Amino acid sequence: MKKTFLTFAIGASLSAGVPVVVSAQTSAVTNAILNQRSGLLDKARVEIDKAIANEKTSGKAKTWYTRGEIYQGMLESPIYGKQLQPGEGLQKAVESYNKTIELDSKTGEFGKQAVAKMDNLYGYAFNDAVNSYNAKEYDKAIANYKLASQLKPQDTTAVLYSAYAYEAKQDYAGAKASYNQLLGMNYKSVSLYTRLLQMAKTQKDEAEAAKVLQQALAAYPNNKTFMLEDLNMSLASGKGGDAIEKINKSIIADPGNANLYAVRGSLYDQQKKSELAQADYKKAVELDPNNFDALFNLGVYNFNKGIDMVNKARKMDLKTYNASGKKLEADGKKIVELSIPYFEKAMQVQPNERAVISSLQKAYANTGRTADAQKLSAKLDSMGK
Repeated sequence: MKKTFLTFAIGASLSAGVPVVVSAQTSAVTNAILNQRSGLLDKARVEIDKAIANEKTSGKAKTWYTRGEIYQGMLESPIYGKQLQPGEGLQKAVESYNKTIELDSKTGEFGKQAVAKMDNLYGYAFNDAVNSYNAKEYDKAIANYKLASQLKPQDTTAVLYSAYAYEAKQDYAGAKASYNQLLGMNYKSVSLYTRLLQMAKTQKDEAEAAKVLQQALAAYPNNKTFMLEDLNMSLASGKGGDAIEKINKSIIADPGNANLYAVRGSLYDQQKKSELAQADYKKAVELDPNNFDALFNLGVYNFNKGIDMVNKARKMDLKTYNASGKKLEADGKKIVELSIPYFEKAMQVQPNERAVISSLQKAYANTGRTADAQKLSAKLDSMGK
Protein backbone atom coordinates (compact mmCIF):
# COMPACT_ATOMS: atom_id res chain seq x y z
CA MET A 1 0.00 0.00 0.00
CA LYS A 2 2.84 2.34 0.80
CA LYS A 3 4.40 1.86 -2.61
CA THR A 4 1.11 2.59 -4.30
CA PHE A 5 0.72 5.76 -2.30
CA LEU A 6 4.16 6.98 -3.35
CA THR A 7 3.49 6.23 -7.00
CA PHE A 8 0.22 8.12 -6.82
CA ALA A 9 1.90 11.06 -5.10
CA ILE A 10 4.57 11.26 -7.78
CA GLY A 11 1.93 11.08 -10.48
CA ALA A 12 -0.07 13.82 -8.83
CA SER A 13 3.03 15.96 -8.59
CA LEU A 14 3.77 15.56 -12.30
CA SER A 15 0.19 16.30 -13.22
CA ALA A 16 0.26 19.44 -11.15
CA GLY A 17 3.44 20.52 -12.94
CA VAL A 18 1.80 20.66 -16.35
CA PRO A 19 -0.28 23.81 -15.83
CA VAL A 20 2.71 25.44 -14.17
CA VAL A 21 4.69 25.08 -17.42
CA VAL A 22 1.80 26.40 -19.54
CA SER A 23 1.36 29.33 -17.18
CA ALA A 24 5.06 30.19 -17.47
CA GLN A 25 4.62 30.61 -21.20
CA THR A 26 2.04 33.37 -20.77
CA SER A 27 3.01 34.82 -17.42
CA ALA A 28 5.74 37.02 -18.96
CA VAL A 29 3.14 38.90 -21.01
CA THR A 30 0.84 39.15 -17.98
CA ASN A 31 3.67 40.37 -15.76
CA ALA A 32 4.71 42.86 -18.41
CA ILE A 33 1.19 44.27 -18.56
CA LEU A 34 0.90 44.45 -14.77
CA ASN A 35 4.25 46.22 -14.44
CA GLN A 36 3.33 48.58 -17.26
CA ARG A 37 0.07 49.51 -15.55
CA SER A 38 1.99 50.10 -12.32
CA GLY A 39 4.37 52.43 -14.10
CA LEU A 40 7.32 50.07 -13.68
CA LEU A 41 8.39 50.22 -17.28
CA ASP A 42 11.90 48.89 -16.70
CA LYS A 43 10.49 45.68 -15.22
CA ALA A 44 7.80 45.55 -17.88
CA ARG A 45 10.53 45.74 -20.51
CA VAL A 46 12.38 42.76 -19.02
CA GLU A 47 9.22 40.65 -18.97
CA ILE A 48 8.06 41.52 -22.48
CA ASP A 49 11.51 40.80 -23.90
CA LYS A 50 11.20 37.33 -22.34
CA ALA A 51 7.84 36.86 -24.02
CA ILE A 52 9.26 37.93 -27.40
CA ALA A 53 12.04 35.34 -27.00
CA ASN A 54 9.54 32.57 -26.20
CA GLU A 55 8.28 30.72 -29.26
CA LYS A 56 4.85 30.19 -27.67
CA THR A 57 4.15 33.90 -27.16
CA SER A 58 6.27 35.53 -29.87
CA GLY A 59 3.67 34.71 -32.50
CA LYS A 60 0.81 36.51 -30.75
CA ALA A 61 -0.36 40.00 -31.70
CA LYS A 62 -1.04 40.83 -28.05
CA THR A 63 2.62 40.21 -27.18
CA TRP A 64 3.90 42.57 -29.84
CA TYR A 65 1.29 45.20 -29.14
CA THR A 66 2.24 45.15 -25.45
CA ARG A 67 5.90 45.45 -26.38
CA GLY A 68 5.08 48.48 -28.54
CA GLU A 69 3.20 50.17 -25.70
CA ILE A 70 6.04 49.54 -23.25
CA TYR A 71 8.77 50.92 -25.52
CA GLN A 72 6.59 53.84 -26.49
CA GLY A 73 5.97 54.54 -22.80
CA MET A 74 9.69 54.49 -22.12
CA LEU A 75 10.26 56.76 -25.11
CA GLU A 76 7.80 59.28 -23.71
CA SER A 77 9.12 59.05 -20.14
CA PRO A 78 11.81 61.52 -19.00
CA ILE A 79 12.98 58.87 -16.51
CA TYR A 80 12.84 55.57 -18.39
CA GLY A 81 13.80 57.18 -21.66
CA LYS A 82 17.33 57.53 -20.30
CA GLN A 83 17.61 53.74 -20.15
CA LEU A 84 17.25 53.48 -23.92
CA GLN A 85 19.91 53.85 -26.56
CA PRO A 86 19.42 56.80 -28.98
CA GLY A 87 16.56 55.93 -31.29
CA GLU A 88 15.94 52.57 -29.63
CA GLY A 89 12.52 53.38 -28.16
CA LEU A 90 11.11 54.66 -31.44
CA GLN A 91 12.64 51.86 -33.51
CA LYS A 92 11.34 49.07 -31.25
CA ALA A 93 7.91 50.64 -30.82
CA VAL A 94 7.49 50.91 -34.59
CA GLU A 95 8.84 47.39 -35.10
CA SER A 96 6.39 46.06 -32.51
CA TYR A 97 3.32 47.80 -33.95
CA ASN A 98 4.23 46.71 -37.48
CA LYS A 99 4.51 43.11 -36.26
CA THR A 100 1.17 43.46 -34.49
CA ILE A 101 -0.49 44.58 -37.73
CA GLU A 102 1.22 41.77 -39.64
CA LEU A 103 -0.16 39.17 -37.20
CA ASP A 104 -3.58 40.72 -36.59
CA SER A 105 -4.27 42.88 -39.71
CA LYS A 106 -5.29 46.54 -39.52
CA THR A 107 -8.82 45.62 -38.51
CA GLY A 108 -8.03 43.12 -35.75
CA GLU A 109 -8.41 43.88 -32.05
CA PHE A 110 -4.76 44.74 -31.53
CA GLY A 111 -3.94 45.68 -35.13
CA LYS A 112 -6.50 48.47 -35.11
CA GLN A 113 -4.99 49.91 -31.93
CA ALA A 114 -1.47 49.56 -33.36
CA VAL A 115 -2.41 51.67 -36.39
CA ALA A 116 -3.57 54.49 -34.10
CA LYS A 117 -0.40 54.23 -32.01
CA MET A 118 1.76 54.48 -35.13
CA ASP A 119 0.18 57.81 -36.03
CA ASN A 120 1.25 59.16 -32.65
CA LEU A 121 4.86 58.13 -33.25
CA TYR A 122 5.14 60.28 -36.39
CA GLY A 123 6.01 63.39 -34.37
CA TYR A 124 8.86 61.61 -32.57
CA ALA A 125 10.38 60.38 -35.83
CA PHE A 126 10.03 63.79 -37.46
CA ASN A 127 11.51 65.67 -34.48
CA ASP A 128 14.44 63.24 -34.29
CA ALA A 129 15.04 63.84 -37.98
CA VAL A 130 15.00 67.63 -37.55
CA ASN A 131 17.42 67.42 -34.61
CA SER A 132 19.77 65.20 -36.61
CA TYR A 133 19.60 67.57 -39.57
CA ASN A 134 20.41 70.56 -37.37
CA ALA A 135 23.37 68.61 -35.98
CA LYS A 136 24.45 67.95 -39.60
CA GLU A 137 24.00 64.21 -39.08
CA TYR A 138 22.33 63.88 -42.45
CA ASP A 139 22.25 60.09 -42.70
CA LYS A 140 20.40 59.86 -39.38
CA ALA A 141 18.08 62.64 -40.48
CA ILE A 142 17.27 60.84 -43.71
CA ALA A 143 16.62 57.55 -41.89
CA ASN A 144 14.21 59.26 -39.50
CA TYR A 145 12.45 61.21 -42.25
CA LYS A 146 11.92 57.90 -44.06
CA LEU A 147 10.59 56.37 -40.86
CA ALA A 148 8.22 59.29 -40.39
CA SER A 149 7.09 58.85 -43.99
CA GLN A 150 6.39 55.17 -43.34
CA LEU A 151 4.32 56.08 -40.30
CA LYS A 152 2.24 58.53 -42.35
CA PRO A 153 2.57 57.48 -45.99
CA GLN A 154 0.17 60.18 -47.19
CA ASP A 155 2.17 62.98 -45.58
CA THR A 156 4.51 64.91 -47.91
CA THR A 157 6.46 66.97 -45.36
CA ALA A 158 8.86 64.22 -44.29
CA VAL A 159 9.57 63.31 -47.91
CA LEU A 160 10.28 66.95 -48.78
CA TYR A 161 12.61 67.38 -45.81
CA SER A 162 14.43 64.16 -46.70
CA ALA A 163 15.19 65.76 -50.08
CA TYR A 164 16.69 68.76 -48.27
CA ALA A 165 18.85 66.41 -46.18
CA TYR A 166 20.06 64.59 -49.29
CA GLU A 167 20.95 67.92 -50.88
CA ALA A 168 22.80 69.00 -47.75
CA LYS A 169 25.09 65.96 -48.08
CA GLN A 170 25.28 66.55 -51.87
CA ASP A 171 23.60 63.25 -52.63
CA TYR A 172 21.76 64.54 -55.68
CA ALA A 173 20.50 61.10 -56.72
CA GLY A 174 18.82 60.70 -53.34
CA ALA A 175 17.39 64.21 -53.46
CA LYS A 176 16.06 63.65 -56.96
CA ALA A 177 14.42 60.39 -55.84
CA SER A 178 12.67 62.19 -52.95
CA TYR A 179 11.48 65.04 -55.19
CA ASN A 180 10.18 62.56 -57.75
CA GLN A 181 8.46 60.65 -54.95
CA LEU A 182 6.66 63.89 -54.12
CA LEU A 183 5.60 64.31 -57.73
CA GLY A 184 4.23 60.78 -57.57
CA MET A 185 2.20 61.85 -54.54
CA ASN A 186 0.70 64.66 -56.65
CA TYR A 187 2.70 67.24 -54.68
CA LYS A 188 3.73 70.20 -56.80
CA SER A 189 5.46 73.46 -55.99
CA VAL A 190 7.56 76.01 -57.83
CA SER A 191 10.48 75.38 -55.47
CA LEU A 192 10.40 71.63 -56.14
CA TYR A 193 10.82 72.12 -59.87
CA THR A 194 13.38 74.85 -59.25
CA ARG A 195 15.49 72.48 -57.13
CA LEU A 196 15.27 69.67 -59.70
CA LEU A 197 16.26 72.11 -62.42
CA GLN A 198 19.16 73.50 -60.41
CA MET A 199 20.49 70.00 -59.67
CA ALA A 200 20.35 69.05 -63.35
CA LYS A 201 22.26 72.22 -64.24
CA THR A 202 24.81 71.61 -61.48
CA GLN A 203 25.43 68.16 -62.93
CA LYS A 204 25.54 69.68 -66.45
CA ASP A 205 22.78 67.32 -67.55
CA GLU A 206 21.17 69.42 -70.29
CA ALA A 207 18.69 66.72 -71.32
CA GLU A 208 17.47 66.32 -67.74
CA ALA A 209 17.26 70.10 -67.28
CA ALA A 210 15.15 70.42 -70.43
CA LYS A 211 12.87 67.60 -69.29
CA VAL A 212 12.35 69.12 -65.83
CA LEU A 213 11.73 72.54 -67.34
CA GLN A 214 8.98 71.21 -69.58
CA GLN A 215 7.37 69.50 -66.58
CA ALA A 216 7.60 72.77 -64.67
CA LEU A 217 6.01 74.74 -67.51
CA ALA A 218 3.23 72.16 -67.81
CA ALA A 219 2.46 72.65 -64.10
CA TYR A 220 3.05 76.44 -64.07
CA PRO A 221 2.70 77.71 -67.65
CA ASN A 222 2.75 81.40 -66.65
CA ASN A 223 5.65 81.26 -64.22
CA LYS A 224 8.08 84.00 -65.24
CA THR A 225 11.20 82.21 -63.98
CA PHE A 226 10.45 79.04 -65.91
CA MET A 227 9.52 80.98 -69.04
CA LEU A 228 12.80 82.90 -68.93
CA GLU A 229 14.74 79.70 -68.32
CA ASP A 230 13.06 78.18 -71.34
CA LEU A 231 13.96 81.29 -73.34
CA ASN A 232 17.59 81.10 -72.25
CA MET A 233 17.77 77.46 -73.31
CA SER A 234 16.44 78.40 -76.74
CA LEU A 235 18.97 81.24 -77.03
CA ALA A 236 21.83 78.97 -75.93
CA SER A 237 20.87 76.39 -78.54
CA GLY A 238 20.67 79.03 -81.26
CA LYS A 239 16.96 78.62 -81.88
CA GLY A 240 16.23 82.29 -82.55
CA GLY A 241 12.77 81.82 -84.05
CA ASP A 242 11.77 79.67 -81.13
CA ALA A 243 13.17 82.29 -78.78
CA ILE A 244 11.10 85.12 -80.26
CA GLU A 245 7.91 83.15 -79.71
CA LYS A 246 8.89 82.32 -76.15
CA ILE A 247 10.00 85.86 -75.29
CA ASN A 248 6.70 87.22 -76.61
CA LYS A 249 4.91 84.99 -74.10
CA SER A 250 7.29 86.12 -71.37
CA ILE A 251 6.58 89.78 -72.13
CA ILE A 252 2.84 89.14 -71.93
CA ALA A 253 3.38 87.54 -68.52
CA ASP A 254 5.82 90.22 -67.34
CA PRO A 255 5.33 93.43 -69.37
CA GLY A 256 7.35 95.57 -66.98
CA ASN A 257 10.56 93.55 -67.38
CA ALA A 258 13.02 95.78 -69.26
CA ASN A 259 15.47 92.93 -69.82
CA LEU A 260 12.93 91.04 -71.90
CA TYR A 261 12.65 93.93 -74.35
CA ALA A 262 16.44 94.30 -74.46
CA VAL A 263 16.85 90.61 -75.25
CA ARG A 264 14.14 90.66 -77.91
CA GLY A 265 15.79 93.73 -79.41
CA SER A 266 19.05 91.76 -79.72
CA LEU A 267 17.19 88.92 -81.43
CA TYR A 268 15.64 91.34 -83.89
CA ASP A 269 19.11 92.79 -84.49
CA GLN A 270 20.38 89.33 -85.39
CA GLN A 271 17.49 89.00 -87.83
CA LYS A 272 18.33 92.39 -89.38
CA LYS A 273 14.99 93.83 -88.21
CA SER A 274 16.47 97.15 -87.10
CA GLU A 275 13.24 99.09 -86.59
CA LEU A 276 11.78 96.42 -84.33
CA ALA A 277 15.08 96.20 -82.47
CA GLN A 278 15.23 99.97 -81.86
CA ALA A 279 11.63 100.03 -80.63
CA ASP A 280 12.44 97.31 -78.09
CA TYR A 281 15.65 98.99 -76.92
CA LYS A 282 13.79 102.25 -76.39
CA LYS A 283 11.05 100.46 -74.47
CA ALA A 284 13.68 98.83 -72.28
CA VAL A 285 15.26 102.21 -71.49
CA GLU A 286 11.83 103.68 -70.83
CA LEU A 287 11.19 100.95 -68.24
CA ASP A 288 14.72 101.02 -66.86
CA PRO A 289 16.88 104.05 -67.66
CA ASN A 290 19.94 102.13 -66.45
CA ASN A 291 19.49 99.10 -68.67
CA PHE A 292 23.04 98.79 -69.96
CA ASP A 293 22.40 96.44 -72.89
CA ALA A 294 19.63 98.60 -74.34
CA LEU A 295 21.62 101.80 -73.88
CA PHE A 296 24.74 100.36 -75.46
CA ASN A 297 22.84 98.84 -78.40
CA LEU A 298 21.02 102.11 -79.08
CA GLY A 299 24.39 103.84 -79.11
CA VAL A 300 25.85 101.22 -81.45
CA TYR A 301 22.89 101.49 -83.83
CA ASN A 302 23.15 105.26 -84.16
CA PHE A 303 26.95 105.23 -84.36
CA ASN A 304 27.03 102.55 -87.07
CA LYS A 305 24.29 104.23 -89.08
CA GLY A 306 25.97 107.62 -88.88
CA ILE A 307 29.53 106.43 -89.46
CA ASP A 308 28.43 104.49 -92.53
CA MET A 309 27.16 107.76 -94.01
CA VAL A 310 30.37 109.59 -93.03
CA ASN A 311 32.59 106.89 -94.53
CA LYS A 312 30.52 106.80 -97.70
CA ALA A 313 30.93 110.55 -98.11
CA ARG A 314 34.67 110.36 -97.47
CA LYS A 315 35.12 107.77 -100.20
CA MET A 316 33.53 110.02 -102.87
CA ASP A 317 35.57 111.77 -105.50
CA LEU A 318 35.92 115.52 -105.04
CA LYS A 319 33.23 116.47 -107.54
CA THR A 320 30.63 114.11 -106.01
CA TYR A 321 31.67 115.09 -102.51
CA ASN A 322 31.18 118.76 -103.25
CA ALA A 323 27.81 118.03 -104.85
CA SER A 324 26.32 115.75 -102.19
CA GLY A 325 29.01 114.36 -99.95
CA LYS A 326 29.31 117.33 -97.61
CA LYS A 327 25.66 117.12 -96.67
CA LEU A 328 25.83 113.33 -96.34
CA GLU A 329 28.86 113.61 -94.04
CA ALA A 330 27.20 116.34 -91.95
CA ASP A 331 24.00 114.31 -91.63
CA GLY A 332 26.05 111.29 -90.73
CA LYS A 333 27.87 113.15 -87.96
CA LYS A 334 24.52 114.31 -86.56
CA ILE A 335 23.41 110.70 -86.31
CA VAL A 336 26.73 109.74 -84.69
CA GLU A 337 26.05 112.52 -82.17
CA LEU A 338 22.77 110.77 -81.30
CA SER A 339 24.81 107.80 -80.09
CA ILE A 340 26.81 109.84 -77.58
CA PRO A 341 24.13 110.28 -74.85
CA TYR A 342 23.45 106.54 -74.96
CA PHE A 343 27.14 105.66 -74.69
CA GLU A 344 27.67 108.21 -71.90
CA LYS A 345 24.77 106.81 -69.89
CA ALA A 346 25.96 103.26 -70.49
CA MET A 347 29.40 104.26 -69.24
CA GLN A 348 27.83 105.67 -66.06
CA VAL A 349 26.17 102.32 -65.49
CA GLN A 350 29.34 100.30 -66.19
CA PRO A 351 32.32 102.71 -65.92
CA ASN A 352 34.99 100.10 -66.69
CA GLU A 353 33.36 98.35 -69.63
CA ARG A 354 36.02 98.59 -72.35
CA ALA A 355 33.57 98.19 -75.25
CA VAL A 356 31.51 101.23 -74.28
CA ILE A 357 34.58 103.38 -73.53
CA SER A 358 36.06 102.55 -76.93
CA SER A 359 32.76 103.23 -78.71
CA LEU A 360 32.30 106.58 -76.99
CA GLN A 361 35.90 107.56 -77.79
CA LYS A 362 35.26 106.94 -81.48
CA ALA A 363 31.99 108.86 -81.37
CA TYR A 364 33.78 111.85 -79.79
CA ALA A 365 36.58 111.66 -82.37
CA ASN A 366 34.16 111.58 -85.31
CA THR A 367 32.12 114.53 -84.09
CA GLY A 368 35.03 116.90 -83.42
CA ARG A 369 35.23 116.44 -79.63
CA THR A 370 38.96 115.84 -79.74
CA ALA A 371 39.75 116.63 -76.09
CA ASP A 372 37.07 114.22 -74.85
CA ALA A 373 38.31 111.56 -77.27
CA GLN A 374 41.89 111.94 -75.98
CA LYS A 375 40.78 111.54 -72.36
CA LEU A 376 39.07 108.26 -73.18
CA SER A 377 42.08 107.11 -75.20
CA ALA A 378 44.23 107.70 -72.11
CA LYS A 379 41.74 105.79 -69.98
CA LEU A 380 41.85 102.86 -72.39
CA ASP A 381 45.68 102.91 -72.32
CA SER A 382 45.66 102.86 -68.50
CA MET A 383 43.36 99.84 -68.55
CA GLY A 384 45.76 97.90 -70.79
CA LYS A 385 44.58 95.21 -73.17
